[in-house]
Amino acid sequence: MWGGEWRIQWLEEVDSTNTHARDQARRGVDEGLVVVADHQTAGRGRLDRRWQSPPGTNLLASILLRPGCDATDVHLCTGAVALAAADACREVAGVEPVLKWPNDLLVDGRKLAGILAEAEFSGGTLVAVIVGIGINVAWPGPEEAGGACLDDVGTAAQPVDRQVLLQRLLGALTGRRALLDDASGRGTLADEIRRRCATLGQAVRVVLPGGEFTGLAAAIDDEGRLVVETASGPRRVTAGDVVHLRPG
Repeated sequence: MWGGEWRIQWLEEVDSTNTHARDQARRGVDEGLVVVADHQTAGRGRLDRRWQSPPGTNLLASILLRPGCDATDVHLCTGAVALAAADACREVAGVEPVLKWPNDLLVDGRKLAGILAEAEFSGGTLVAVIVGIGINVAWPGPEEAGGACLDDVGTAAQPVDRQVLLQRLLGALTGRRALLDDASGRGTLADEIRRRCATLGQAVRVVLPGGEFTGLAAAIDDEGRLVVETASGPRRVTAGDVVHLRPG
């Protein structure tokens, strides 16, 4: 059972914080390891997209969890970190991000952070989840991406300190981490994700490897999957790119 203490390993440069944390997990390292890097040379987002930012500008971290849940609940691990990150952004920068399913934080429709959860199994049993997060602190991403960063949209008089932001994130995650270990707690976490997810109620386009479809984002189920009402009936989405469609 995890004792509730985070152990931060801050690196100047690494290929990917998720890869580094995953390697540590495979060596049997206990839950609570947090790998942070000033710069990633091969940072990854969803669908193996590159995640790049200039050295020392943004918060790039991966958190090793060993929750008492099934593989079907990995979305809730992503949600727990997203909620904690949103709380940290509010505390440190006066910014109130919303969640975009499955793994983004938005401010005024612009991407502020992205999250990537990767599961590790042994004999078919979930043994670890590595949740990586990149929060735009001083660099909003390439201009064509239309992202946002805390130093631009926040109300703080001084530039955001990445170490303080990380500490606030981990503090907000501690209580939510405990919710992952039992069904009741996971239900509580799912309820909070639903309350704070801007995707719900939106007309969306869901892009999958084999095609795409549109519909209304109607619900998030207790395992964190998005339920989309389409012309042919409801579809549950486990993974996919979701685009919020503008009215009309």
